[in-house]
Amino acid sequence: MASLSQQGDDSDDGMDDFMEKFKKEKYSNAFSEKNWEEEFDKVPMFMKTAPDEIDPMKHPELAAIQSIIHDDDRPLEEQAESLKDEGNDYFKEKNYKKAIVSYTAGLKKNCSDSNVNAILLTNRAAAHFHLGTDLFLEPTHLKISYWSGMFVAATLSSCLAGASCCMELKKYTDALLWCEEGLKLQPTDKKLLELRATADKHKRAAERDARKAKVKEKKELSEREALLAAIKGRGIKLLKPKQRPKRSSDSDDDNRGPSRAMAGLDLDGLCSVEATGATVFLDEQGVMHWPVLFLYPEHQQTDFISAFSESSSFLDHLTLMFGEELPPWDTNRKYSPQNLQLFFEDHEKESLYQVNPETPLIKILQHKRCFVKAGSPSFVILVNGSPFCEKFLSERKTIRL
Repeated sequence: MASLSQQGDDSDDGMDDFMEKFKKEKYSNAFSEKNWEEEFDKVPMFMKTAPDEIDPMKHPELAAIQSIIHDDDRPLEEQAESLKDEGNDYFKEKNYKKAIVSYTAGLKKNCSDSNVNAILLTNRAAAHFHLGTDLFLEPTHLKISYWSGMFVAATLSSCLAGASCCMELKKYTDALLWCEEGLKLQPTDKKLLELRATADKHKRAAERDARKAKVKEKKELSEREALLAAIKGRGIKLLKPKQRPKRSSDSDDDNRGPSRAMAGLDLDGLCSVEATGATVFLDEQGVMHWPVLFLYPEHQQTDFISAFSESSSFLDHLTLMFGEELPPWDTNRKYSPQNLQLFFEDHEKESLYQVNPETPLIKILQHKRCFVKAGSPSFVILVNGSPFCEKFLSERKTIRL
């Protein structure tokens, strides 16, 4: 039999051999700068988020912890407490669906600890709030269970949470129903009474605003329909955006072309407000005012008149625009009311129609080859006799009205 001294010597010799071998062989599973975060995340204590499904083969430590949490042999109070903590962890991860499952499982334990039950109810309500779940927001779906020894405060807390969530989501009718459920249990609860008054106030205001919006919408629609009828009655032709008149082999004297364009007349043709902020309208005297665009191709400039009365002539506006104060881009001072030529373009026939500046707008808009695009008539303005004017007109077919 070997002595203790001899055993110690043998043991030391074995350790020396092991240390020598350890120095020579590198540990294959060691952490590195690249993988240490990934490896730490596999350890339950350091995990940032838990996997959606816990596979005992892949995550034996997690499976063991979960079995402890859901151990049915433990007292109900401990099980409910563990499920509450589990729900809180999910809540911190913003995994509200799983948090609700955990809180609900805790409530189903029907433990005798009223404080734990109250926290489970309140936390579940908060999780539902973050999800905005309609099921939770329906008080008629609330099934109140009375656990042995549980205070009414737990149910009141749930009702208060439900009402508060509905208020945040502006579901005032549901908030009132939650308040009523809570007040059945405690008619003098101050918070529920205040919340009910606030919800009722907001509900009445929302209903009032909805009525006003409906009346306004109906009025605007009526005005638009009246405006459309007035446009159609004047024989003015509107084009929808990107719409062009249908080609026809008929002559200009044939009225069927404008008739076909009129068949497509609807509210979509009055959309200049989208681009300019202005739209055609009828004043109290029944006079129509149009947003009109003047184009100066020689200088690549434009002028916009937001309300051009149909009874006004072009000369009325040109006199104001090119009177004493001339635009800065007219460096040669060529643009004067008596020195200008005015045209509208027929995109279908690729021709220009010359307009007499003294003619009222309505007369031009009623011309059979004039089509109002996007709710805003546009006109080309050139300096009479200028080199640019002669070149511009030489490249296009020009028709004098």
